[in-house]
Amino acid sequence: MEGRQRPTIKTVAARAGVGRTTVSRVINGSELVSEQARAAVLAAIAELNYVPNSVARGLVTSRTNSVALVIPESESRLGSEPYFSAVIRGVSTALAETRTQLQLVLVRDQAERDQLTESVAERRVDGVLLVSVHEHDPLPGLLEEMGLPTVLAGRRSPAESLSHVHSDNAGGAATAVSHLLARGRRTVATISGPLDMDVARSRLQGWREALEKAGHEASERLVAAADFTEEGGEAAMRSLLEQVPGLDAVFVASDVMAAGALAELRRQERSVPDDVAVVGFDDSIIARHTNPPLTSVRQPVEEIGSMIAHILLKEIGNPEEPRQRVVLPTELVVRESS
Repeated sequence: MEGRQRPTIKTVAARAGVGRTTVSRVINGSELVSEQARAAVLAAIAELNYVPNSVARGLVTSRTNSVALVIPESESRLGSEPYFSAVIRGVSTALAETRTQLQLVLVRDQAERDQLTESVAERRVDGVLLVSVHEHDPLPGLLEEMGLPTVLAGRRSPAESLSHVHSDNAGGAATAVSHLLARGRRTVATISGPLDMDVARSRLQGWREALEKAGHEASERLVAAADFTEEGGEAAMRSLLEQVPGLDAVFVASDVMAAGALAELRRQERSVPDDVAVVGFDDSIIARHTNPPLTSVRQPVEEIGSMIAHILLKEIGNPEEPRQRVVLPTELVVRESS
């Protein structure tokens, strides 16, 4: 039975002695392949009589009427972080107006990255929406090299070349810190997200700029990096209280981490906001259900999802469409925690 199965990109890669990414690049005409590797891949394709799905359907430009929403995170993070469900709602709403199907793809390891590469090479999707972008993730660059329309929620860095939509992260963070200073707080610490993500670096930059503008020192002792999880927020808050026991405010770069920070402050019998004022970021459903309710920077997450979907559909329809870089405004929602 196995001998009669149609060869795949995986069998071509094995025959040619190269990785699946190299096969994908050859199929898509990328120049980032050595002549030796290209010759080996073409020989394997001829030997195996391999035909990419897109070619088998007649034209490389034929449509599948489906797009992939790729989230390089674990199921637990997907389930615990309201940001992802809000993005998915926004994307789904935008695509519901069309006949485009949505495939949700979690990429947690190299095997799943290879599987996605194979889907892209065989044009099983017309485009990719990529959420939760880390600076050195090879996926965005790979998708760009393969010529597949790709739009990001977020960006790898301010020099991002792909179309992307994100919130005014630095501005929102600065507003949060200015609010805390206006309330008379003098030692404003911060819990950041992973610093290999532009979103975390931008919110940290906003914290720093607001303090310096007000004449306060933005000391590294006042910064604890975490991972956008509740447990990470708890551990970071514990670290900050050990380093700076006299802190009287903390700006936390996500509501999920802020929930962890609040739990740690309760454990250490610090009253919020009397002893320590807390501000989060996202204004997710979590912010309304913490004790006390959380002051938070609202970002329009569903709108981000809707916009990346609309931009992707435009790029699928017209590959020459200019790349778009969209920054959406944020707003501070004041509650009892500050």
